[in-house]
Amino acid sequence: MSVAEIPSPVLTDAAWRGDRLMEGQDWVYELSEAQVAELEELGKRFLDADPDLRFVQAEEYPLVACAEGLLSWRRDVDFGRGFVLVRGLRSDLYSDALSSAIYYVLGLHMGDPIRQNEMGDLLDHVYATSDKTMDDPTAKSSKVRDKLVYHSDSSDIVALMCLRGAREGGLSCLVSGAEIYNEILRRRPDLAHLLLEPFHWDWRRQDQEAPADTYTSPVVSVEDGVFSMYAGSLYILTAQEYPGVPQLTEDQIEVLRLFDEITYEPGMAIAMDFRPGDIQWLSNYAALHSRTEFFDHPEPQRKRHLLRLWLSSRTNRPVVEGFGKNGVVQHRAAHRGGVEHKDARFSIRAMSVPRLIS
Repeated sequence: MSVAEIPSPVLTDAAWRGDRLMEGQDWVYELSEAQVAELEELGKRFLDADPDLRFVQAEEYPLVACAEGLLSWRRDVDFGRGFVLVRGLRSDLYSDALSSAIYYVLGLHMGDPIRQNEMGDLLDHVYATSDKTMDDPTAKSSKVRDKLVYHSDSSDIVALMCLRGAREGGLSCLVSGAEIYNEILRRRPDLAHLLLEPFHWDWRRQDQEAPADTYTSPVVSVEDGVFSMYAGSLYILTAQEYPGVPQLTEDQIEVLRLFDEITYEPGMAIAMDFRPGDIQWLSNYAALHSRTEFFDHPEPQRKRHLLRLWLSSRTNRPVVEGFGKNGVVQHRAAHRGGVEHKDARFSIRAMSVPRLIS
């Protein structure tokens, strides 16, 4: 691809600066009393039925009071700024199982859950069970208190629900992929085209049970005029350690360095402090996310605890073939090998309890 052929700057709502978004609250959706009541009733019904999470369908738990809100969340996530924070659920008054049930029902309406690891978990927990830091290659980002670098997850949509916040820290931070790209075009248009070429990504570090060391994906996809980004230079750099992976060129290293530099510039990101019951819906193609370091209460039942869903979008967003981890993720119905993991769990009651993974 020549410099003349690289896509133009992104001018849609997906290109934003955090300091400007923080001037208002357009990104927060407040649930009404009727909507909260509907979700609580559906959650209780889901708990009583305890369906197999692999096969239950959204149509079995229809939304009425929340229907218009759901449509607006989808628009914001898939075609707008790329995220929305939904507020108003009372998770501090619910059991974790009820919170998980409400959350999974909403997830079914927002997309189709995908497996988050080789054990088949369709609902995962961001809950610190380890004192490792992210410079340890065996550390799992969802199981430590360390700060995280900006990155994309493995799905079309990643969602987080707050059950309990940290004693201190743990802010959720988002930055617009389109705005980063626009800045690279302004500063180094001669390097921007490299982001549309495939890179090797470290799969093993993301999941120690992964069936291969790496997978490939470009950082930027532009299909049918739709801009998408998949980022996280850490996994590109650690992939260099595996035999057979082509070494990065000086220009590739420079564009990744510039990408990271812009990402962390003041004013680029928006930071939010989760309250109990908050749900953040985020398009992995529109915004990168990170987290500040946090400090927990000493009691296990008071620790910072978020629920996480990875979803395939229902909008069929156009992306180049093999973009992100689309080629390697497992959808929910069956394990890639045809045999479920010995520790697989597909009951909402079982999955509302975090695994003690270090």
